[in-house]
Amino acid sequence: MGVVTDKRERCAYISFSRPPLNVLNLELLRELADHVRAVKEDPALDFLVLRGAGERAFSAGVDIADHTREKVPAMLETVHGVMRDLLSLPQLTLGAVHGACLGGGCELASCCDLLLASDESYFSTPEIHVGCYPPVALARFPSQIGYHRAAEMILTGKRLSAQEACAIGLVNRVVPRPDFEQALESLLDELRAKSAAVVRLAVKGLRETALQSFAPALKRSEEIYLNELLKTGDIEEGVKAFLEKRKPNWQHR
Repeated sequence: MGVVTDKRERCAYISFSRPPLNVLNLELLRELADHVRAVKEDPALDFLVLRGAGERAFSAGVDIADHTREKVPAMLETVHGVMRDLLSLPQLTLGAVHGACLGGGCELASCCDLLLASDESYFSTPEIHVGCYPPVALARFPSQIGYHRAAEMILTGKRLSAQEACAIGLVNRVVPRPDFEQALESLLDELRAKSAAVVRLAVKGLRETALQSFAPALKRSEEIYLNELLKTGDIEEGVKAFLEKRKPNWQHR
């Protein structure tokens, strides 16, 4: 359990592990943030590959136990801090997704510049089922995949196959699971063949133009979450029902 960075051929491969589904808790997120920041400071690295360890999941999301009123402020600060760090790296980032990519895990993957997914992967932001919403997806998905597709993912918690995620632009490429590692290295070889200086500048420009409204949108998404959502009774009921493995009894307030 934990985070490991392997460096080779100008690339940092960061793998995070919390079996069985790489659910993100505060401890793991803080460790992940340290590894991402270390990559930022290494001028020998031009690429970062982010992946969840094991065969079952990239990540099934942020630990539901950290969604209580007491823990949410620290949880949002930590998980959004990791995502902001990813989006501010000078290096090109590539998410390598296999298996479940859900909730905060899906948001984390979406913060990479490129996403490669195995054909056995699936994507969802199911927070609505437990009485909350995904703040980064709320701020980022409308411009990334279109308003109506974002609304469907966020408001229904719909699960997408890797092929469906690719069709709407959430994922770049889908490959058969047995070919995944070779496809990952082939994509990296494509990128290594380009001028590292030009790639860095292109990534910088892409992010600056694509994310012009992201910072204020995420700030507003967090404000609604902290100042309005946390005051509802249904957020507590949703978390409690999930932990007790029962259907929530919504009071609609």
